[in-house]
Amino acid sequence: MTAFTFTRQNRNQRTVLILIGVYAMLIALMILLNAVWWLMALLALTTLPALWDVIKDTSAGMELTDETLRWHTGQRQGQLKLSEVDRFRFDTRWDFSVRVSAVLKSDKRVRLPDESLPPHKQFEMVLNQAGFAVERHHFRVF
Repeated sequence: MTAFTFTRQNRNQRTVLILIGVYAMLIALMILLNAVWWLMALLALTTLPALWDVIKDTSAGMELTDETLRWHTGQRQGQLKLSEVDRFRFDTRWDFSVRVSAVLKSDKRVRLPDESLPPHKQFEMVLNQAGFAVERHHFRVF
């Protein structure tokens, strides 16, 4: 198997445009509808993690080699030895996001960080080519 690498930068055009749109909307609400400034400030606080990622230009990604699966997001990182992995589980949630877990041979699950994963169909194809079993579970509550 050849190595597979995926990296995403958090400073991208989409994130910057969303932040500009949110701040423009909050300012417009204050000007046009006389919205209370402190309430708009509270709403703006929810954008601080995204703003921090854009300012720091953090990255997230993963690397799959013959022996290990490594991931990083911001300053957090982790790795698994592929010899310990039994299968991968893809769970489609009610919001249509897909969560990926590595199920170890000891039946322990290791949840992979969403932001470090490639698109789920691409990742499933890479895992299948690497010889791993992939389970898909749709719309489960647990």
